[in-house]
Amino acid sequence: MAVMPTLIKENPLESSYTKHDQLYKELIDTFFEEFLEVFFPDIHNNLNFQQIRPLSEEVFTSMTDGEARRLDIVIEAKLKETDVVVIVHVEPQSYKQTNFNERMYHYFSMLHNKYRKPIIPIAVLSYDDDWEENQYTLAFPFFHVITFNYLTLHLRKKNWRDYIGSDNPVAAALLSEMGYTKKERVQVKKEFLRMIIRMNLNPAKQRLIYGFFESYLKLTEVEEEQLMREIDKLPEANKIFEIPISYEEKGKEIGKEIRTREIAIQMLEKNVDVDFIAEVTKLDIVEIEKLKQQL
Repeated sequence: MAVMPTLIKENPLESSYTKHDQLYKELIDTFFEEFLEVFFPDIHNNLNFQQIRPLSEEVFTSMTDGEARRLDIVIEAKLKETDVVVIVHVEPQSYKQTNFNERMYHYFSMLHNKYRKPIIPIAVLSYDDDWEENQYTLAFPFFHVITFNYLTLHLRKKNWRDYIGSDNPVAAALLSEMGYTKKERVQVKKEFLRMIIRMNLNPAKQRLIYGFFESYLKLTEVEEEQLMREIDKLPEANKIFEIPISYEEKGKEIGKEIRTREIAIQMLEKNVDVDFIAEVTKLDIVEIEKLKQQL
């Protein structure tokens, strides 16, 4: 339905919004090709990734309310086998905003006014609400002025299971923002770690992906213990425990604790002396006695 123009006033939600933008910027700037490959294959197939250039962080002053707005993900590229230069603008949005479509149009207008080049606008939506407008129309009852279209990726509408076989670093990171139930949280994290192992990324990229994932899906201690028990049964368990990132150091400790208790239980089942078990496992005698009572 056509709408009359309204003033844009973005609600940044202070530090949480800034952090959200920064996380997405780092992820997509680092894995720009992989981002398009997994979510926008038609664009991916038409860009020459040997000639891409991140533009400086663009700061524009809104013509409507005078507020400054930084466009973090703006990348210049060429179309394959041509000299046509295009600009890809990716805008992350973490909360529902009913005039977001108008804001996308203003960003498009400001970028086009500065660069005078074709622009591919993409909105990445990561909120639970179903709102997903992909165009902005400016019209009057007597005259249609313009209809502006942009691409959308609504992550909550994506089924995380569809991406666990992709071995794509962006897909792995964004599993944390996709649609999953509370009961699936541990399984999502487990598949994420398996993807990291298969991709064999360098430690810096592993930390980036893990840091993004952990920002949106952080397990409780109970869930972490469940995760470590499940990982311990996997063929690639040792590789997962050796991932050189902060969480996995913690996970390794949790996994060791679980295996230590399992060893203690096995020794108790063989009637090994409690003091000897404590000496070998370094567990407290009181804890060993509790394990004994559970047999």
